Amino acid sequence: MMNLMHWRMVVAVADTGNITRAAERVGMTQSGASQALALIEETLGVQLFSRENRQTLPTAIGLPVIEQARTMLGALENIRSTIDATKDLQRGTIRLASFPLVLTTFLPPLLRQFNRLYPGIQVVALEVSDDEVETLLSDGLVDVGVALNPAPARNAGRLGRDAWVAVLPGGHPLARRSNEEGVSLAELAEQPFVLATGGCSTNARSLAADAGLQLLDVRAEVREWSSAFTLVRENIGVTLVPEMTLPTHRQGLRVVPVTPRIDREFALVVAPNKEPSAPVRALLGMLADRNPCGSGLARDGGVTFNTFVD
Repeated sequence: MMNLMHWRMVVAVADTGNITRAAERVGMTQSGASQALALIEETLGVQLFSRENRQTLPTAIGLPVIEQARTMLGALENIRSTIDATKDLQRGTIRLASFPLVLTTFLPPLLRQFNRLYPGIQVVALEVSDDEVETLLSDGLVDVGVALNPAPARNAGRLGRDAWVAVLPGGHPLARRSNEEGVSLAELAEQPFVLATGGCSTNARSLAADAGLQLLDVRAEVREWSSAFTLVRENIGVTLVPEMTLPTHRQGLRVVPVTPRIDREFALVVAPNKEPSAPVRALLGMLADRNPCGSGLARDGGVTFNTFVD
């Protein structure tokens, strides 16, 4: 039966023009090389070489067979080079920190896709607040984290974005505004307010501060978005929430866009001042492949989501 050593022998004979020198090149004895060459010719049913004047030269049929053998051996070498180049991706661990909403919505399909591509790499996900994400990254305790509105200079892979929207009691005067008209952040800041944080430092209070405003009458402050919706239904106040947090059933609530629109973007960022490991580069590379033009986002209403294959 022919094997790769036999084909290496064929190429070596063609290169050296001599069975003895070819045998030395591939690490065979002269008699073993002669037997290997005879086996190939017998198996193929053709004569690949002519022996004359102490030279072994290709026949007419031998020439194309030898070139095909070179191609085959070159392809094998490319396979080995590819495997050697990805040895760092055969195993490893990525420590990932995220705040809850993204951890339960955006990340699962991404991580399942990554696991299919790199089954030897384990991703350990930690659920923390957005402030804690930055702290863990700065302290080098995690490799990547989900950041809100990361600076353009940061090494980041985009996950998606959504808009902040006002949620009002159904009978509130501002609830009569059309979606085209919307409500301004300044108008909301003057209302009795239910402040929902979702465990993040970026919330209605910080957005108002960034705009030079202040929430004048905070009636309640809650961590869970669902708690805020319950209080708004009870006419305790209005609230400002990310669009992706809106409940499916909105009886008693009126959702109105904020004008001008305020977006928030989610991205995976690496630890600062630290060279990303090969597994981290693979994860960010997969995100870049999903978003080849820097966005790659599919719109669903006012929320944009990455179109990961799940």
